[in-house]
Amino acid sequence: MSWSWTLYRYLAIQFLLGVTVVYSLFLALAFSIDVVDLLNRTAGHNVSTSVAIGMAVLQLPDLGQKMLPFAILLGGVFTFVRLSRSRELVATRAAGVSAWDFLLPPLTVSVLIGVATVTLFTPISARMFSEFAGLEARYVKGEESQLSVSINGLWLRQGDVHQQSVIHALRVAQQGEHLENVLVLLYGANDKFQGRIDAKSAQLGDHVWTLNDAWVSGPGGTPVHHDSYTLPTTLTPEQIVESSTAPDALSFWDLPGYIRAAQAAGFSASRYQLYLYNLYALPALFAAMVFMAASFSLRLGREGGVTKVILLSAACGFGVYFFQDLTTVLGRSGAVPLLLAATAPALASILIGMTLVFSQEDG
Repeated sequence: MSWSWTLYRYLAIQFLLGVTVVYSLFLALAFSIDVVDLLNRTAGHNVSTSVAIGMAVLQLPDLGQKMLPFAILLGGVFTFVRLSRSRELVATRAAGVSAWDFLLPPLTVSVLIGVATVTLFTPISARMFSEFAGLEARYVKGEESQLSVSINGLWLRQGDVHQQSVIHALRVAQQGEHLENVLVLLYGANDKFQGRIDAKSAQLGDHVWTLNDAWVSGPGGTPVHHDSYTLPTTLTPEQIVESSTAPDALSFWDLPGYIRAAQAAGFSASRYQLYLYNLYALPALFAAMVFMAASFSLRLGREGGVTKVILLSAACGFGVYFFQDLTTVLGRSGAVPLLLAATAPALASILIGMTLVFSQEDG
């Protein structure tokens, strides 16, 4: 059959509509569950309902990004099943259009959705998730500590509403436990400046920073030298690592620079590299979901069984999710290369989906 833009445009629109319907249902369900969860988590913290709803809105794009592969899969199933039951797919196949031909428009749409998600949606999602993380730390966890890495070194804020310290270090070792060329700015309640500390190095101990070769000055600015000076802290080594910016809070465009800055500051950037590689592989993962959806839907016109198709598709989606989670753990632990850990789920899903389509079409 010769190339027909009308047919392929129709198939692309139908697939996009199917994905939109399923994705909208997912978002509504996720938002409702998230609101209830946040209301439970903020109970007893004097947090208003409007704040909890606002936090759920800020987290929704990040949740939506994680649900997109499932939306592509089930949206494809919804589209192919509807076309089969209306006999449109049967008529198209009878006219000489192979499965590979009518899969081309959905595949193109899914890849374009993946590219748009990575390049356009992640900056918005990352900014909103960053705002959510700040509100969660404030209203849910009651934490004031925050760590950020830049090309100028490490910035760390610790303390509570009564007393805070802002720590800057040009170089970091031992995953943030050892700092060099340290500057500490001391603040009291209502951000009242109380002094500063300049030290050659700092070592994290048991609820204390030990600053070596330190010059301590109060609000008046007169420095006093100490060979060793202790600064109380509630931070632990685990909290320093965990309080760093989450990969989800960084957009696709900011990730390469942040990875370079984290490595220069002495931190491991493996989880950021893995997240970046996952974003690279996202369009391929979406294409794999189309193959999966088609492989389960092709038999429908011949054998029927909508419920079976939906259950198989859902099981397949969860299987891909758990396999991706497994490869992520292996990648972070260093058991497998990061690039392989990020691309293996998409490549495996594509190969399995294409094999199933081959068996349905030519077997």
